[in-house]
Amino acid sequence: MDANIEKLKSIEHGFKHIIEAGDLILKNISINHLEFAKKLLDDDAYQIRMLATYLLGQLSVEYEKALEILETKVATDVSWRVQEMLAKAFDYYCHTIGYQKSLPKIEKWISDDNPNVKRAVIEGLRIWTNRPYFKENPGNAIKLIAKFRSDDNEYLRRSIGNSLRDISKKHKNLVDQEVSTWNLADKKIVFIQKLIYK
Repeated sequence: MDANIEKLKSIEHGFKHIIEAGDLILKNISINHLEFAKKLLDDDAYQIRMLATYLLGQLSVEYEKALEILETKVATDVSWRVQEMLAKAFDYYCHTIGYQKSLPKIEKWISDDNPNVKRAVIEGLRIWTNRPYFKENPGNAIKLIAKFRSDDNEYLRRSIGNSLRDISKKHKNLVDQEVSTWNLADKKIVFIQKLIYK
């Protein structure tokens, strides 16, 4: 087990090897998976923290505590790769619970003060209108995503622009309608608008 985890530190790109290692750990019933994941979060190597994030995502469906750790601790991690894994973990939670049933959590996370928590939702659920519930309610997806268009965090605004561009491929009128209400005197909002229509 330790050798497998140590090996992850030498692989710099991708998610597949992390997911494979995580699935092996989850099969081992002699481990307290939640405690194990929490311990891995303190590792210096981002790969190991990505593994911890993957495990917490898988556990979040059963354990509220795992979802809470993702929201409060993982979201403060400085590694963008860990933040990408956080987005995947949140989407796994929503997918498993059901997107409509997850709406209270989606709304809670997307309103968080930490831009990484907001981004985990916006990035995690891409392409929003390919997901059940949002496929039938594209307007709701657009409203949720666009709400934070004037946020100071460029990383988050980039995610907003990219997500709305995805949606506009099938629902251009709805996205155009939303953008028509924006204050284009705000440079932060113009940044998103350019991403949508590039």
